[in-house]
Order: sequence, then C-alpha cells, then structure tokens
Amino acid sequence: MAPFIFGHRNKIHIINLEKTMELYQEAMKTVRQLSANRGTILMVGTKRQARDIVAAEAQRAGVPYVDQRWLGGMLTNFKTIKTSIKRLKDMEAQIADGSVEKLTKKDALLFSREMEKLQKSIGGIKDMGGVPDAIFVIDVGYHKGAITEAQKLGIPVIGIVDTNHSPAGVTHVIPGNDDSSKAISLYARGVADAILEGRANASTEVLESIKTAAGDEFVEVNEQA
Repeated sequence: MAPFIFGHRNKIHIINLEKTMELYQEAMKTVRQLSANRGTILMVGTKRQARDIVAAEAQRAGVPYVDQRWLGGMLTNFKTIKTSIKRLKDMEAQIADGSVEKLTKKDALLFSREMEKLQKSIGGIKDMGGVPDAIFVIDVGYHKGAITEAQKLGIPVIGIVDTNHSPAGVTHVIPGNDDSSKAISLYARGVADAILEGRANASTEVLESIKTAAGDEFVEVNEQA
C-alpha cells in the first residue's frame, strides 16, 4: 500500500486522499457501467461495524449482499449454495401459505431454528440467480476467501484496502479506513448510489432510443388530459 500512503503521524499511516478520490471515482464509474448493463454487484461486509451498513445500502440498491459470514464456496460452488437458497424459499412459502402451522411444537421449533440459520447465512443472496459480475468488499484482509474465489472465476473485485493490508487480488483498489463506521457508510452509500445511477441512466437511454426510433409517431400521453 506504500504508493497510496502520504506520510506518517504518531506511528499512524496517512492515506493520500487525492489518490483515494481518483481511484474511488474510477471504481464508481465501473460500478455504474456494470449496473447500466444489468450486471449484478455483490456487496460484502461481515465485520461487526460494517454489517448493518452493508445490508441497508445493498437493500436500498436492490443488490445481493453478505453481512454475516462468508461461506466457503459461495461463488466457486454456487450450485450447492442454490440448494440451500431453494430450501430457504420453500420454507418462506410454507410460512406464507400457513402450512407451517400444522407442524408439531417440536418440528416447528426445528423449522424456526433452521430458517433462522439459513436467513443469517444466505438471506442476503437468496435472489441472486448466479455468480455476480463483480463484488464490492469492505476490508479485504477480513475477506480473503471471497477475493480468492472471485479471482478463480475472473470476477472483478472492488475493495476498500486499509494501510495494513495488501491490495493483491483486488481489481479496483480504493485506499481507505475500513474500521470507521462513518467511512464504511460513505463507501457503501457511494457504491449503492452508483448502482442506482447506472440503472437509472440505462432506463433513460432506453427511453431515448424508443423516442428516436419512433420519430414523429412517438406520442407522449398526458394522463391529466
């Protein structure tokens, strides 16, 4: 991380904010492009101070997330993970149609425990149809397993890399503090905003294409008329 360090103060590394901003903007451009092309970005942040933030921002952007524990094979063995996802959805359906109420007290307790475990481990990715097009990681040192799996599959990694970690395996490095909740919130919000912007821009481009193709035949209807 030496190229991204501005200096030292009281034995603490000071990150070069100019380089951080430059790399951050490049990374957000990539996120917007992926989102505009209907790509899926998986947001990952399982350390205590990142969990709630990552989950909230991912839900706001409508993308999958991992906020508790990275399960080995979550990417490289996604077929097996899909089996667990199906089980979770089947259980949710049982609750929705009321069939779970027919279970005995003991079976209902086992059902509840299993569902709670599944929701905690894969609830954030239950709507992810396949491996993502990119992953965004808070604290790369904390998620080496996720980065290794992404590398094996050629999935780009956008990662917040603090001065005490190596950027190895990270496609788009964003030098930054990965311990501060405030900093984590800024990064996660930025990614969520970029995802939403990319999606909105894509919708606008589609509408403009329709207007251009239709020419004079395209008529905007005033619903109040």
